[in-house]
Amino acid sequence: MDISKTKLTPNPLFQKIEQARRRPAKVRDTHITLAHGSGGKSMRDLIDDIFVSSFDNPILSQLEDQASFNLSHLLQQGDRLAFTTDSYVVDPLFFPGSDIGELAINGTINDLAVSGAKPLYLTCSVILEEGLPIETLRRVVTSMKTAAQKAGVQIVTGDTKVVHRGAADKIFINTTGIGIIPTGVNISAHNIQPGDAIIINGELGNHGAAILIARGELALDTNIESDCQPLHELVATILNVCPEVHAMRDATRGGLATVLNEFALTSNVGIRIKEKSIPVREEVKGMCEILGLDPLYLANEGKLVLAVKSEKAETVLSAMKSHPFGKDACIIGEVIDSPPGVVLLKTAFGTERIVDMLVGDQLPRIC
Repeated sequence: MDISKTKLTPNPLFQKIEQARRRPAKVRDTHITLAHGSGGKSMRDLIDDIFVSSFDNPILSQLEDQASFNLSHLLQQGDRLAFTTDSYVVDPLFFPGSDIGELAINGTINDLAVSGAKPLYLTCSVILEEGLPIETLRRVVTSMKTAAQKAGVQIVTGDTKVVHRGAADKIFINTTGIGIIPTGVNISAHNIQPGDAIIINGELGNHGAAILIARGELALDTNIESDCQPLHELVATILNVCPEVHAMRDATRGGLATVLNEFALTSNVGIRIKEKSIPVREEVKGMCEILGLDPLYLANEGKLVLAVKSEKAETVLSAMKSHPFGKDACIIGEVIDSPPGVVLLKTAFGTERIVDMLVGDQLPRIC
């Protein structure tokens, strides 16, 4: 008997199993349960339905425990790797102008960008609280997908954990980023020198103000929105006209004041800024006056601060103003010899005061 010509009758049970495996995964639950973090079918369906389907790309689709890259391709774009990680625990999850999903993408992109790097790949790890509505998670992930696509980066690997109700606050997100620094770019706070100009790319404090108002604890009627935005293209525009930028940071927690103090302490120089030159929206000023806050310490999620040689300042400023995210850029001060490690503010009244690093907690849970 020729076995090769024998017809085998398909097993109906095996057929049903195969059909089930090929069917697109779909989360049937309305809320996160502990089963979604168990490592079984519920977790796989959650990952496939919400994360893989949203972030789909050739690297992620391999569904390995890690993402692997072609080193020769990376080396064609620069000579150093930039690597950063950040966690996001903002409250509320959705606020005027943005949400925790977009924040997690843009925040990590900006940490890469201020090194001069071109962001390429991100990871996404989430800690979910039992009871979180699936629709809330889907909305956050959709926002992450949109932000990543706009910025031209890929989310290539990640992780999901579920904790008991009350052990977390709805959702925590960690994103890690990898980028390539172009040859010849060396941005570091150690490079700052007396005579350097200090430049920012626009209004301060919008993010911190938007978060505070979104909590609904204050009876304030305002249209302040978060400034959450990716800055890597603005940085590329700057470096195109001035590759010799000395230092650059994004002014997130602790605001402008904290960044400038870090600059001054790292390079052992003084920094003098002018109150009249610092752009702050009237609505933000008004809110700060009512609450006794200082806009210099308010968080931002789309503002960078840079130090550059004074003779290059106008060239850099002009390039920044040509980009949508730098149209309100301005020179706000200069680096001085002394007092070293100190930031001074020349007030609107002509006096000077020391601007120290943030002490305590001005606004909780802003990123």
